[in-house]
Amino acid sequence: MKLSGNTILITGGGSGLGLEMSKRFIQNNNKVIICGRSQQRLNEAKQQLPELEIIPCDLSDRYQCKALADWIIEKHPDLNVLINNAAIVHKVDFLATEGIIEMAEQEMETNFMAPIRLTHFLFPQLQRNRDAHIINITTGLIYTPRADYPFYNATKAALHSFTQVFRKKSENSNVQTVEVMFPAVRTPWHKGSPPKIAIATDKAVEEMLAGLEKGIPEIRVAGSKLLYTISRIAPKFAFKKVNGLQKD
Repeated sequence: MKLSGNTILITGGGSGLGLEMSKRFIQNNNKVIICGRSQQRLNEAKQQLPELEIIPCDLSDRYQCKALADWIIEKHPDLNVLINNAAIVHKVDFLATEGIIEMAEQEMETNFMAPIRLTHFLFPQLQRNRDAHIINITTGLIYTPRADYPFYNATKAALHSFTQVFRKKSENSNVQTVEVMFPAVRTPWHKGSPPKIAIATDKAVEEMLAGLEKGIPEIRVAGSKLLYTISRIAPKFAFKKVNGLQKD
């Protein structure tokens, strides 16, 4: 992937990995657009990076998702990179939490259905532009799930599977489909309690950019490479290790 001269949409770009991606991409590209549920976070990102274009959108709402795509098609016909980064997680006990089904539905809509919708709505536009890429952000937990995330693992595993199928089905188009599997990263996503093995956002995004520049279709960042290998050699050991991670 060419890392300059692009028009890029990053979902969930107001904080964490999305914000770090925005910082990197804003330097040498034509336009970086970010969306997110929190207007406050979007405003704060805009204060840090005045060149950003921001648009509020709750991707768990199918109508807002369609409205975002329509707005992009109208306002940014030169969009050539879609980064499906937005995700939410509920760290809960499945058997002891009230409203658990609603939580599952919200995660499925945000983490899985939103990328599918945006891919469907924006693919015709992406095809018309040069150096087009769809980049789906997943996690090493697609290989070995973490038990206190009852839905997050499953939604990302579903996105992983969809990404593989979509890459095959679109192989004759000019749109390249990439998956980036991140390990634990020190972001607000962990609500102040990341695992000890979590890496910094700048290191994580640096590895992502290196993989994109090399044209790697499945980019396993840092610890996700090791988890991929161990999960295939000793799946029970991998599951035990992932679910025994200590917090700081």
